[in-house]
Amino acid sequence: MAPTLPPPHSSSTRGVRHTRLPGRGPGRTGCDHRPEEVETPVSENPARIGNVLHPVADVSAAVEFYGTVFGFATKFVDGARYAALDAGGTTLALASPEEDVTNGVPAASIKVADVPSALTALLEAGGTVVRAPEEGPHEIRAVARDPWGNTVVVYASR
Repeated sequence: MAPTLPPPHSSSTRGVRHTRLPGRGPGRTGCDHRPEEVETPVSENPARIGNVLHPVADVSAAVEFYGTVFGFATKFVDGARYAALDAGGTTLALASPEEDVTNGVPAASIKVADVPSALTALLEAGGTVVRAPEEGPHEIRAVARDPWGNTVVVYASR
């Protein structure tokens, strides 16, 4: 018999997000066990993916390409340096060579409340900082890698 788990919003689990993992459960395969739940701490100021950064050689040509091929609408263009496209709820950020902070590597850009604090947490969890925090045209940003080598841009509004 499966153990009884407290409901996700009970007082004993406040501040914890319950995530259902895929499982076989009732009605799927005839198995009567319930999927596992994993508890993930919830931050008071959770980060979010603000955009997916794609370095490009020509921002104007890339805007045309992604607009024509995929129908992505232009949200914002900053000259020949940068453009933001609406990719169906996610922003596709097109960065020219002068704005490319990742050395040509596509990366998720994660918006946080405080870049130095986020980098401290990242380092403590086994990540590495590739490029120290710096002021960009519209944000404070840094480049890091997670423990598996994936590049991420960590940024906050100025």
